[in-house]
Amino acid sequence: MTVTEADTNTPTGRQVLPAEERYAAELAFLAAQDTGPRPPGWALTPRAVVTFVCGSDGVELALPKRRAGLPGKLAVAPKFVGERALVERCVVTLAGERGLLLTGEPGTAKSMLSELLAAAVCGTSALTVQGTAGTTEDAFRYGWNYALLLAQGPTSQALVDSPVLSAMRTGRVARVEEITRCLPEVQDALVSILSDRRVSVPELTATEDAMVCAAPGFTVIATANLRDRGVSEMSAALKRRFNFETVAPIADADAEADLIRRQAVAAVQRAGAAFGVDDAVLDALVTVFRDLRSGRSAEGWDVERPGTVMSTAEAVQVAASLGVSAAYLPGGDVLDLLPGHLLGVVRKDDPADHARLLGYWDGPVRRRAQDGSPMWRRLWDLRGSLR
Repeated sequence: MTVTEADTNTPTGRQVLPAEERYAAELAFLAAQDTGPRPPGWALTPRAVVTFVCGSDGVELALPKRRAGLPGKLAVAPKFVGERALVERCVVTLAGERGLLLTGEPGTAKSMLSELLAAAVCGTSALTVQGTAGTTEDAFRYGWNYALLLAQGPTSQALVDSPVLSAMRTGRVARVEEITRCLPEVQDALVSILSDRRVSVPELTATEDAMVCAAPGFTVIATANLRDRGVSEMSAALKRRFNFETVAPIADADAEADLIRRQAVAAVQRAGAAFGVDDAVLDALVTVFRDLRSGRSAEGWDVERPGTVMSTAEAVQVAASLGVSAAYLPGGDVLDLLPGHLLGVVRKDDPADHARLLGYWDGPVRRRAQDGSPMWRRLWDLRGSLR
């Protein structure tokens, strides 16, 4: 599963716009179009949030009455390739003000899904903590402006809100990326926040600012890679504060190929060039990734899976690299570059994956070449470039 790229035109100096700006027109339209009941603090109805993420299935939605600056009808583009039921469960979790934890293999668009949900629910995806081994408890609670602290002592003016505390004050969604990369004692700062919905500030005792209570609408979306679960295992207490949802790889091959094509085109356009990679080359790229990811070829032949994650996100990067090479370093067939880029992907985690890629070449690639496919014959001839 992953998300699509939309408008690639961004202001000078900004490579990528946040979701709330990139899709501002759709968000404004949906806010006016669906006037049903909304949970406290929400910018859209739960139904409109699902439509924003999953699209309107090509159906043009109509405004109940004309609004200045908005079209009368609009077909909402899908931004997430995957099960609509998954998105609906995520929205229900957030509407119940319960924590949501998105898990899955790297490259399955957990972060992008959390960004889309936050943008649709509360209008901003910026209240984000990036989890690392160096993340401290202050990232979930608060810190201090030390110049003011020295000059005034502990005052509310010297207090520096964390993204989570800002979300609590305003009733918005806080995002925590890679929560399992935080140390356990840092993670557990969220336990009381998600259960008591308040943060105490002992330094401000006896003042009205000694306790910050969550406004209606506050909740947390966290992400965690399945490959990183052993970095800092979440405590049982913290797990109970979240509803878990697993974001799986895209099941449909055609949907994945279409998404990779769109995102690669957008990436090359951002690099200032036109995309010039044939669809046949992209189809071969998608086939290789799906075969190695699943451990079984499209024809049903067994394939030894590499240790690295052959994700859709990695496939997009390879496709984009092929497009940039074709645009700026032309010379020869772009298909000739594919084995080298694949080797760069599979060798990221385990050197033994090099042999597994060679085994794939000696298996499905060779058999397809023998079946008479010119493209796979060319790839088989390029086996020497993998050594």
